[in-house]
Amino acid sequence: MANIKCIGILTSGGDAPGMNAAIRAVTRTAIYHNFAVKGIMRGYKGLVCNEIVDFHSQSVSNIIQQGGTILKTARCKEFSSPEVRRKAYDNLRAAGIDALVVIGGDGSLTGASIFAEEFNIPIVGLPGTIDNDLGGTDATIGFDTALNTIMDAVDKLRDTASSHERLFFVEVMGHTAGYLALNSAIASGSEAAIIPEMETEVDQLAELINQGFRKSKNSAIVIVAENPETGGATGLAERIKKEFPEYDARVTILGHIQRGGSPTAIDRILASRMGQAAIEALMEGQRNVMIGVENGRIVYVPFTKAVKHNKGINRDDLNLVKILSI
Repeated sequence: MANIKCIGILTSGGDAPGMNAAIRAVTRTAIYHNFAVKGIMRGYKGLVCNEIVDFHSQSVSNIIQQGGTILKTARCKEFSSPEVRRKAYDNLRAAGIDALVVIGGDGSLTGASIFAEEFNIPIVGLPGTIDNDLGGTDATIGFDTALNTIMDAVDKLRDTASSHERLFFVEVMGHTAGYLALNSAIASGSEAAIIPEMETEVDQLAELINQGFRKSKNSAIVIVAENPETGGATGLAERIKKEFPEYDARVTILGHIQRGGSPTAIDRILASRMGQAAIEALMEGQRNVMIGVENGRIVYVPFTKAVKHNKGINRDDLNLVKILSI
């Protein structure tokens, strides 16, 4: 720990509301403990291209309420190359950075894990993803805001759905994980959630139709997790036309609107707590860990556990959607 004098921060992969709150917390906690701070623009791509700037307390003023990330973000396929990672490391050392805080999802943390092992540099990750699909943490930064965005959109859609006898498929993000879809179905009072975790167990669309979802309603809203295997909401609507032509199906894909907007209080607080914890973890000599939260308490999660995609879904919540949709 005595060798760490300067800490770098980067955001990588898809942006998530609350990333700016995390950047602010990391920066100010580090400065509070007398570390120098440098911001790395555009994630790993900026590290490779040497886009590194000095950060001060005022650099993160008035950003806690902003969505997106002031550090910008980008995907960097080139980072999978050892030669490119060597170039990134050389830029890191030339800038005087001794440790990194990486804010992002599974791809970002996988890259951080490889980079840390390869060059023996302390790295702590923060779970910044609306998908909430990382292991070892009850919540990820951005999930609550995205959930509220979906709920608001479905509330508006229900106003028009109730005017027509139609089946509305609403596709939400999730990176082949159904956590966001399932929770948004509960929050919005939707009739069903079709999620990847159940795809190998049951034909969810056939089950929905066979249960007679419209026996007491003139319309229905079904939340669908994006899924390349089934084609998502569009693929399901095509199946309806072919297999159940008596139903009039419509598709709404919320897309990147789910990533935007001012973060909720929950995401701001979560990001602030995790940002502070990232610096404290480095001060304790931690490395190759993601900051998580379990039962309200901060925990350190090894990168290898965080990116395993074994978080799973709560089967009781699936049953809850079914019970409340009668």
